Amino acid sequence: MELKRNVGYAAAKLVEDGNIVGLGTGSTTLYFIEKLGKRIIEEELEILGIPTSYQSFLLAKENGIPVTTLEEHSIDIAVDGADEVDISLNLIKGGGAAHTMEKIVDSAADKFIVIVDDSKVVDKLGAFPVPVEVIPQACRTVSDHVKQFGGVPTLRMGQRKGGPVITDNGNFVLDVKFESIEDPAYLEKELNYIPGVVENGIFFGVTDEVLVGSSEGIKSLKK
Repeated sequence: MELKRNVGYAAAKLVEDGNIVGLGTGSTTLYFIEKLGKRIIEEELEILGIPTSYQSFLLAKENGIPVTTLEEHSIDIAVDGADEVDISLNLIKGGGAAHTMEKIVDSAADKFIVIVDDSKVVDKLGAFPVPVEVIPQACRTVSDHVKQFGGVPTLRMGQRKGGPVITDNGNFVLDVKFESIEDPAYLEKELNYIPGVVENGIFFGVTDEVLVGSSEGIKSLKK
């Protein structure tokens, strides 16, 4: 938790007065949002946040961050976590089932910064399953399609409720395991071509910088 807090707080220092900020989802961005709230109080920082989920919306309100929408504002900087980051700064996201809105917000930002601890940095994507948001009625047919790409799909189930996880958009999530992902750009596009797929968790070519929390401090990875 200490590594996550350190890197989340470090990212919050990059936000400037007057910025429109994309607010990511997850356990690391929680600290980013928390620190932004403290800066608003301590420095009288004037910013607006654009949440990527109900979680980040509620955290923003709890920490005194005014929120807005993409319909009203463009994004100066977005900060989000990741489940995996490769050496080319491509990502797998969606462990929190919010990757559809995350991809919309993060891709729209002038600058997109990823915050992770060093356990998330890998040579090649694929150890973490690729989350695929699916319209419920298409779950079986999408599963059949991803098997043709060598993927093994598993319907994500709720931990403290009966039945599947339901996204903020009212859909299901298939976690698709691949032995390895040789071409993230190709796989991202091909998964999204499948009828019934809303969005998948491969983020190719979107990241500008990754802040990595480690026992040796915070490292910056850039293209």
